[in-house]
Amino acid sequence: MPYEVEKTDQEWRAELSPEEYHVLRQSGTERAGTSPLEHADDRPYVYQCRACGAELFETGTKFDAHCGWPSFYSPLAEDRVEYIEDRALGQVRTEVRCARCGSHLGHVFTGEGFPTPTDQRYCINGVALRRVTAEPS
Repeated sequence: MPYEVEKTDQEWRAELSPEEYHVLRQSGTERAGTSPLEHADDRPYVYQCRACGAELFETGTKFDAHCGWPSFYSPLAEDRVEYIEDRALGQVRTEVRCARCGSHLGHVFTGEGFPTPTDQRYCINGVALRRVTAEPS
């Protein structure tokens, strides 16, 4: 699928750290509990794709799932992410990618019983995100 932001493998490697490249471009996973973005925020932030800067999530949908990675109950808008069936670990999961550049962000899970409006947990690698202060509305 063509993306708005397309780069060669060499360009991605030059722009991203080895860990960012592994997660974003090779569908890797950062080690659980290592992201400073894991816990709920007390200030308004927007979370951008670290690879292309697309705005994907915001503080209002972030919650503490105590799972080891930043968790959100929905993206800013459905057209900001794309969903891919992932059977890599011998089970069916739903991979979440940035719709603008195709970078791997994490996975979304449904029906885990979190008290959120969507009953979903977007389990997103912190290294895949850049947190920026939200502009006042």
